[in-house]
Amino acid sequence: MIIAEPAYFIKSFIEDLNNAIKELKASAGLLLPQIAWLGFCLMGILLVNSVCWAKFERASLGGYSLARLSWMFRKSKIAWDRIFIASVKRVLKQHGVTEGTLIIDETENQSAKRTKRIYKTHKQKESITGGYVNGQTIVFLLLVTNAMRMKVGFAFYMPDPVLSVWKKNDDKLKKQGVAKKDRTKEPERNPDYPTKVQIALNLRQEFNDH
Repeated sequence: MIIAEPAYFIKSFIEDLNNAIKELKASAGLLLPQIAWLGFCLMGILLVNSVCWAKFERASLGGYSLARLSWMFRKSKIAWDRIFIASVKRVLKQHGVTEGTLIIDETENQSAKRTKRIYKTHKQKESITGGYVNGQTIVFLLLVTNAMRMKVGFAFYMPDPVLSVWKKNDDKLKKQGVAKKDRTKEPERNPDYPTKVQIALNLRQEFNDH
């Protein structure tokens, strides 16, 4: 399997996407190297059914190195938030979607017991073993119509670590029969760790704004 030139529909999508990004902000348009990289990655996802730099490198027969692909993703100044907004707008326009129902969903992606380099991982109970692993919780905003069901917003959820420690200690004291007045008062939630409900409301507001 060799990834060469992007398919015509991918080229067309990226062209429409770039125009939509410029409508949102003229200076946020994609540069030629970014367009080539994005086209290659979309072809890679289509062919290997995965987002994996190593698989992309093998599929290109060394035409693109893992390091180069990873660098572009991490260091290139791409307006990812506007790309997502523009992508959603482009798909809705293409399919003539003008109405639908917004619903909230969530998923847990379990990883391992140690996850120092993965964004917003936290302890999750593993249903099969009853033990704990680290993983991510993602809150999705879905648009459901007669024609399609698609994700139109997402954000990572992570419990407030200070509140988590307090709750663990509070539950322990409850079991010991310690009265509420003698237990530590619940700390205020850090705004950097919003609840799932707050995240859902923010996603809905962002969708309405755009």
